[in-house]
Amino acid sequence: MLNDSILAALGGDRRAIARLLSAIESEKVSINEVKLEIEELGKFSESSDSDSWDSIAITGAPGVGKSCICDKLLTQWAELGMNVVLLAVDPSSPRSGGALLGDRIRLSVVDDEKLKDRVFIRSVATRKTSGSVPFVLKDMVDFMLLIGWDKIIIETVGAGQADIRCAAVGDRIVVVEGPARGDGVQAEKAGLLELADCVLVNKSDLPGAKKHADEIKESLELADGEVPEVILVSALKNQGIEEMSIALLDLKSSGRSEKAKWRERLLATHERKIMSNPKIESILEKLSSGTMQLEDALEELE
Repeated sequence: MLNDSILAALGGDRRAIARLLSAIESEKVSINEVKLEIEELGKFSESSDSDSWDSIAITGAPGVGKSCICDKLLTQWAELGMNVVLLAVDPSSPRSGGALLGDRIRLSVVDDEKLKDRVFIRSVATRKTSGSVPFVLKDMVDFMLLIGWDKIIIETVGAGQADIRCAAVGDRIVVVEGPARGDGVQAEKAGLLELADCVLVNKSDLPGAKKHADEIKESLELADGEVPEVILVSALKNQGIEEMSIALLDLKSSGRSEKAKWRERLLATHERKIMSNPKIESILEKLSSGTMQLEDALEELE
């Protein structure tokens, strides 16, 4: 029964939490059903201060060290007594459809006996559509907050439009950069800096890191709105990690990214509506066989 599963999840039962996350991810249970059950149980809590954040997206190109940064944040925040969730959006396996990097082998925090009970890690497969991922992801974020976890970290895949969509789910967006990634203009062309509330230049122990950070600052100053902070860190050498974790806890929205965030959320909502339409498969068949025009398909989907 859903009621029993939610009670167990509220009590910290990790198997119950995992089962409910799977049910939400596969859309067998809706987040609204969960909210109603929690309200009936009298366990519904008020939302946090609007000036603070509940979820933070860590995004950036592949290889810049997102997983290492997430590992350090999980450790730092758990040491402060917080209960922290990592929802890691991974590429889907071409064979099983599951999360390709589901073992999360880079995360050392799970081996820390003192901290592991304060950390919950879940991989979320991108699966076959980009549109469904962000909103299933948002439902999973909402669920973990509803059952009492303090902070949610979203780690994105690190490539393409789906990455931007996933990042836009977060209350705050942190873009991870690294040296040898080109100049600030190239970083802007990647599209993610438009969303950034903060930029981390990881691998600060390598040559060129400070120069790249300075170029990013210059590039960001050309845009409208408040300039996001640019922080130099090295996850490998453990440099600047404590300062970074404190700065991110108090991170305010830059304001400059709000339009971009809502654009991506709007597009994702529209795409989800289309892909969940019961007529979608027959329409796709007609389009591929040439028996229907695109304009007619759009009309039928309305």
